[in-house]
Amino acid sequence: MQQLNRQDIIRIIEGKGAAERVPLLYHLWIYENMFDDDCQKRQDWLTQYPCDVDHKFLQFPGTTEGRKEDPSFFWAPPGVKSTEGKGLDSQFLIADWEDEEAVEAFYATFPDPESPALNTEEKVKDGRYLLGRWWDCLFERLWRLRGMENALMDFYLYPEQVHRLFARLTKFYMRVMERAKEAWDVDGFFVSDDIGTQKSAFFSLEIFREFFKPYYKQLFDKAHELGTHFWLHCCGNIELFLEDFIEIGLDVIHPIQKNTMDENEIARKYGDRLCIFAGFDVQYLMAFGTPEEVREEVKHLMETYKRQDGRFLMTMGNGSTPDWKIENLTALYEASLEYGRLRKR
Repeated sequence: MQQLNRQDIIRIIEGKGAAERVPLLYHLWIYENMFDDDCQKRQDWLTQYPCDVDHKFLQFPGTTEGRKEDPSFFWAPPGVKSTEGKGLDSQFLIADWEDEEAVEAFYATFPDPESPALNTEEKVKDGRYLLGRWWDCLFERLWRLRGMENALMDFYLYPEQVHRLFARLTKFYMRVMERAKEAWDVDGFFVSDDIGTQKSAFFSLEIFREFFKPYYKQLFDKAHELGTHFWLHCCGNIELFLEDFIEIGLDVIHPIQKNTMDENEIARKYGDRLCIFAGFDVQYLMAFGTPEEVREEVKHLMETYKRQDGRFLMTMGNGSTPDWKIENLTALYEASLEYGRLRKR
């Protein structure tokens, strides 16, 4: 089946009209782990179906080690190494904001957005909309540096340090965006920042407005200045923040995670002002459901979010795991092509 083109996706994101079918971007989240870690086997299987957007990851700094193109391209302060056997959320790359010497060393060696390690080699466009991608924006970068518990307390105990970090990160990201636009002529940026849990947001609206909103606005404004869109991945229940995101110019939100928010309410309240990049359930259906249950869920999502003016794309809620069933993946694509058609008015 023919893939949708760049102009189709731009029109859909901006609410200027739907295409002949809902765009499908499942490929972005389907990894080799479903295909015995065989890249070619994955590629051969996926060629059966369209992927309506192309994408390329920027090679961001390592955690404690650089890359061969630039050994200094990493986040940790000098001399700090990862702790064997501990998750990133329980490591402290910046152990103490009150250790002035360590904090200043961190900023003195902050990654350079001009680094050759960023990986902006030529990307040939093929007529599809092109996304530049990176993970870990503001909150995710904070807790990866400070550990989760410290990060959540930092908003109250060390607000000046949080602002300083977010301002420096934002400056870094904006130059990265410029470089990606110059090198690849990207059409949008897809960035992650999980600020929700299964039940609620990680923090209050007041915290969001003080520490996040001003910096997100700078990033969204930069994207628009470059003639691109900003796509944001936020797992969990983030309804508390959606009105503010719309106010400051977010273009696309992913995934409206299953069982965390009322999908019908989200579509009703925000669907005409924000492009919904709906994520199919990855916690239950892909691994434990049946093909018929998958088809029913696709039908439900299409009926919930599909609009004549666009503002709706379909993808996975998150990355694949080895326990996903191939028969469910087949059902997902086939049902999406069937139920995703737009009726002519």
